[in-house]
Amino acid sequence: MAGDFMSAVRLGLCTALLAGSLAACGAGLKSQKDAPLDDLPPEEIYKRGELILETARKPGDSLRYFSEVERLYPYTEWAKRGLIMQAYVLHKSKEYEEARIAAQRYLDFYPGDEDAAYATYLMALSYYDEIDEVGRDQGLTFQALQSLRAVIEQYPDSEYAKSAMMKFDMAFDHLAGKEMEIGRYYLKRRNYTAAINRFKVVVQDFQTTTHTAEALHRLTEAYLALGFTDEAQTAAAILGHNYQSSPFYEDSFRLLKGQGLAPEAKGTGWLATIYRQMIKGEWL
Repeated sequence: MAGDFMSAVRLGLCTALLAGSLAACGAGLKSQKDAPLDDLPPEEIYKRGELILETARKPGDSLRYFSEVERLYPYTEWAKRGLIMQAYVLHKSKEYEEARIAAQRYLDFYPGDEDAAYATYLMALSYYDEIDEVGRDQGLTFQALQSLRAVIEQYPDSEYAKSAMMKFDMAFDHLAGKEMEIGRYYLKRRNYTAAINRFKVVVQDFQTTTHTAEALHRLTEAYLALGFTDEAQTAAAILGHNYQSSPFYEDSFRLLKGQGLAPEAKGTGWLATIYRQMIKGEWL
């Protein structure tokens, strides 16, 4: 009985000591995290930020250190590093607007630095990663294209140029997809003129995207619905020349055949001009 009592007492003491140790440890970590950094050298502040960035669950936890090293030691090498890391951490945390502000500050302060290419790429990436679904506003897509072009043109030999070119093509395709979506909407509601205007933009301005074949087919469909057979035949002729294996060409061919027509360049409209340029190489 006495032995059981002493065992219980010892267990209680151990539990209390353990709880106290854990509380002290937690308080120590909290105090270290919230401790002022004014008396620390810049390298140590920066390295603490790097360590937290690598180990913490939230990358944003490291932001304080990169911000403080810039504030406490402005115009130093560590301040410069801290600023580019702020842009990186903010982008990683999906704080895109703040990331752009930090990247722009870096470019304002250090335009000729070796990391200027990366800051410019981060600017572009912050727009690109914010691009939403095709059905949403496309203003960010235009911003992404402009920023990606800046990377490609200003830093063509950098390690970021290739990635920027790939993302540029994808953003460009995204814009064409928006035009196609609106065009299909009008076509479904038999607003053929409005639909044609959208598909025309794709054919004229987005020829290198994945949407051109469908745009030509939809033009064939819309022009036939309006009775403009020359334009419909010409659209199908361009489609057949460039995308003969596409199912869209098969659909256009079937539509024309149903009206006793065939893919053939006819007339003098805008599609005939496209045909002469693309197929015959007549640019004048």
